[in-house]
Amino acid sequence: MSLKKRIIPCLDIKDGRTVKGINFVGLRDAGDPVELAKQYAAQGADELCFLDITATIEKRDTLVPLVREIAAVLNIPFTVGGGINDVALAKEIIKAGADKIAINSAAVKRPELISELAAELGSQCVVVAVDTKRVRNIRTINKVFIAGGRVETELETIPWCQEIERLGAGEILLTSMDHDGTKNGFALELTDTLSRTLSIPIIASGGGGTSAHFVDLFKDTEASAGLAASIFHFGELPVPELKKQLITAGVAVRN
Repeated sequence: MSLKKRIIPCLDIKDGRTVKGINFVGLRDAGDPVELAKQYAAQGADELCFLDITATIEKRDTLVPLVREIAAVLNIPFTVGGGINDVALAKEIIKAGADKIAINSAAVKRPELISELAAELGSQCVVVAVDTKRVRNIRTINKVFIAGGRVETELETIPWCQEIERLGAGEILLTSMDHDGTKNGFALELTDTLSRTLSIPIIASGGGGTSAHFVDLFKDTEASAGLAASIFHFGELPVPELKKQLITAGVAVRN
C-alpha cells in the first residue's frame, strides 16, 4: 500500500517576509511567515517548507532567529533551506527547531556535502532541492539551475537526482522552473520519470493552481507530496478544501 500523499505549503522568504513570483521572477509580498506558518498548521497542512530564496545570492546564512520563531508556533514537520553550505549551520538550524534542512546550490558545488549531512543528521533530515528547466540545444533536456534559478549548470536533472539518492539524501524537492507560479499544472512527465526511477520520495513543486492539478499529480505520478505557495498564500485554494477534493477524487491524503 502506498503512503498517504502530503500537501506542503512553501514559504519563500526574502528580507523576513513571504514572497511569491512567477518563473522565479517578479516577486510580490505574500505576508508574515510566522502568521502564515501558524495558519497552515491550523488548517491541516502536513508539512511546511521555508526557503530563504536570496540567502545564496547575498552570501549569507539563513535567518536562524526566524526559524526559531516559526518553529515555536508549529506542530508539524518543517523544512528549512537557503544558504546552508556546511554541517555546522545545518545543525544550528535543526537545533533552532527545523525537522529537515534543504540544500541546492551547495550540493551542486560540493556533492559530498549531501553525504556529510546524512551521516551527521540522518538521511531523513536531508532534502536536496533541484530547480530544473527545459533547455534546447541539440535536443531538449532538463538541466539543473542554482543560485535561486539564476545560473544554469552542466548537470542534467535525471542523472543528478540519481546521484543525490546515491549520496544519501532522504528526499528530493523537484521544482520545475517552467511551471513555477504559472498555476497551469505540475511537470508530470519529469516527475513521473523520477518518482519511478528513484526509491526516495519526490516532492513536486511548480505549477499547482487547482485541485485538479494535484489530482493529476498523485494519479499520474508516484510523487509523495505536492508543494505550492501562491494558491495557499492568497487564499485561492485553502488546504482543507484541497484535501477534501483529493479525497473525493480517490487520493489517499493525511487527515
